[in-house]
Amino acid sequence: GRMGLPFKSDSARLHTSPSSHPRTPAAHPHPPPDLRPIIMHTAFVSSFAGASLRAPVAAASTVARPTSTITMADKSASMPFMEKPKNLDGSMAGDVGFDPLGFTNVFDVRFLREAEIKHGRICMLAALGFVVQEVFQFPGVPKMLATDAHAAMVKTGTMGQLLLWFSFFEIFAAAGLVETFRGDREPGYFGFDPLGFGKSSASLEKFKLNEIKNGRLAMIGVGGMVHQMWITKQGVLEQLTHFKALPFGQ
Repeated sequence: GRMGLPFKSDSARLHTSPSSHPRTPAAHPHPPPDLRPIIMHTAFVSSFAGASLRAPVAAASTVARPTSTITMADKSASMPFMEKPKNLDGSMAGDVGFDPLGFTNVFDVRFLREAEIKHGRICMLAALGFVVQEVFQFPGVPKMLATDAHAAMVKTGTMGQLLLWFSFFEIFAAAGLVETFRGDREPGYFGFDPLGFGKSSASLEKFKLNEIKNGRLAMIGVGGMVHQMWITKQGVLEQLTHFKALPFGQ
């Protein structure tokens, strides 16, 4: 009896047609959501964010670095907001790339250096003379401001003598300038060193730099002294001891 039960069950299953008794899957109370749109959206956002984060780094490494290097190399040392003058290579004493008006692009740099040294030397002597003439006067020479001395020297004929002697010295200066253009002479060099300051090359370079710096300062200083005398009618020492402000608005 127990042996026939499985057989009967098996035969019953064999004679049962799938079409007559279709099996319907049990309905899930909560069907699983479709995650494909979420996965695609996440992948899209991730790829876009990664590209946006990597792009500035790549741009900075390929563009910013060369640009900064070129910019620093092409800027003037004395005026970093301006381009470096192409004809000033730093080989001359005191050359810091200062040429805001572009004179070195028009005139020969050797001529400009000769003129700068000459005017610097004259102004160093003038700055000393402005102070000395307020303390000491030659016999028969009245004390006066340096700005008033020009008119007085023209009346007495002294200015004509100075013009003659200065013209004589300019002849030698012009000959030296010709040698400079030939490459046989350094601008401003006359072999004048009675105290032997330039015995060694290191000492010579040091005093070249000192001369050009003090000459530039003297040119600015003499210009200030002259304008101060015109406006305040005071000498250099008097202006220092009895300061008078500019008379504007008085």
